[in-house]
Amino acid sequence: MAELLTSEELTSALTHLPAWRHSGSSITRTVEFASFPQAIQVVNRVAEIAENDDHHPDIDIRWRTLTFVLSTHSAGGLTSKDTALATEIDAVIEAIRPESGE
Repeated sequence: MAELLTSEELTSALTHLPAWRHSGSSITRTVEFASFPQAIQVVNRVAEIAENDDHHPDIDIRWRTLTFVLSTHSAGGLTSKDTALATEIDAVIEAIRPESGE
């Protein structure tokens, strides 16, 4: 099982993930896209990555707006799996929406 991140490890990781917010035992990012199909394209790509990593985010879809919530439920909080997946999600968002001005 993955080890929970210490407060210092999480703070350090979040310096590299500026669009993500820490709340309780999870980290969250909300992003709006130009169109619904573009948002779903991101969801589909993230789904492929999540399956490959065997680590799945909670995703809320509201028309063009996606909210990703990451937590390692089996560990009871945040682990390196979450920060690694957040980094991969950021890369997908940047590739599909390069202007990335939240």
